[in-house]
Amino acid sequence: MLIAVRAAVSAVVLAVLSLLGVTILGASAAHAVDTTLVGSFTAPDGSGIPDVSITVSDEAGFSETGTSDANGDFAIPLPGGGTYAIEIDVTTLPDGIALENPEDASRSLLVLGGEKKIITKLVEGEGGGGDDGGFLDVSGDQFLQLLFDGILFGIMIALGALGLNLVFGTTGLTNFSHGDLLTLGAFTALILNEAGLHIIIAAPIAIVIAAVLFGWGQNKVLWRPLRRRKTGLIAMMIISIGLAIVIRYGVALFFGGAPRNFNQYAGQPGIEIGPVSTTPKALILAGLATIALIITVIWVERSRIGKATRAVSDNPALASATGIDVEKVIAVVWTVAAGLAAFGGIYLGLTQDNIWNMGQRVLLIIFASVILGGLGTVYGAIIGAIVVGVFIQLTSLVIPTEMKTVGALFVMIVILMIRPQGILGRRERVG
Repeated sequence: MLIAVRAAVSAVVLAVLSLLGVTILGASAAHAVDTTLVGSFTAPDGSGIPDVSITVSDEAGFSETGTSDANGDFAIPLPGGGTYAIEIDVTTLPDGIALENPEDASRSLLVLGGEKKIITKLVEGEGGGGDDGGFLDVSGDQFLQLLFDGILFGIMIALGALGLNLVFGTTGLTNFSHGDLLTLGAFTALILNEAGLHIIIAAPIAIVIAAVLFGWGQNKVLWRPLRRRKTGLIAMMIISIGLAIVIRYGVALFFGGAPRNFNQYAGQPGIEIGPVSTTPKALILAGLATIALIITVIWVERSRIGKATRAVSDNPALASATGIDVEKVIAVVWTVAAGLAAFGGIYLGLTQDNIWNMGQRVLLIIFASVILGGLGTVYGAIIGAIVVGVFIQLTSLVIPTEMKTVGALFVMIVILMIRPQGILGRRERVG
């Protein structure tokens, strides 16, 4: 009973944190605005270049083409946050003017909502920038912007990675449906939001519902009976793949395949912090997620149930022999993991969009973070997520943007060849 109460308290803490963060969101941006991609084309002499064509598209079918005005400025409205492909028609540049970095002609960009500014440097000459390419042609502002976006993205991924590591540590289950817990959390909040609740109220309620229903409830109905039947881990892993497909296409069936946004904060005016641009909601959600991660780490390391979690992770049979109720510990872990995943889904939905396969799109990145940091380690999941998030963004500077996720997975493979146990190994087991 005490363990169940602690689990409920953990869910409530996450809910309160979410309520606090979204409340601050309301104070920081009273009026939502449309998401817009802005920028300018400026010649080396400082004059604006008109009539340069730029096309923005995404995987959902959105495509919009804009041209720069007499001052070289352009603004292209977007349907919401997300990852967009940016194509610059270099044939519309004047004679003698070229992109300093040729790869800017085709790149991918993560937009978190509001006004997103892109930097495109132009030089004199055909092909510009010489033969060096890569980082030698990257401006400091562009590097810092991508680094900043990568850190924010990594923090969001860490919410899912930490929950996945908790479940793996205590049960040994490689849960391929964990990414869809992010989807369920986001769409639970969307249902409440569209039913009339402001996102300030809908978000914490959704986290609690997801923690109890999709965490504790899922374990009790599905995974606990399978463990009692001594189902093998490989069979359970295959079941998790089937469950992920059922959840994914179930959401698509009931909500459709088009991206959907929350009724509030679909866009916010951008703010400049030195050389980088962002939105208030992105900063606040990242700060809130950081607090949630810190609280979870402290809970695992210092609380009684957290110590029991680590004991179950190290040796379930020995933990049971010492009086620890292993099944109750696992139930608590599932509750916390689902709450963190729901938080990550709402984070993703507020900064990008809500779509039926949003969890699938980040699942491999979550797995890469967990494996890179070290399976079963609390700090490994967080550090791995930050490393992968930053690397995914920065690799767009030196390789084709459509391959940047592949680049992150390749680095994961290389690191594991050097250190198979991951960055932190198994020295700090999490459960």
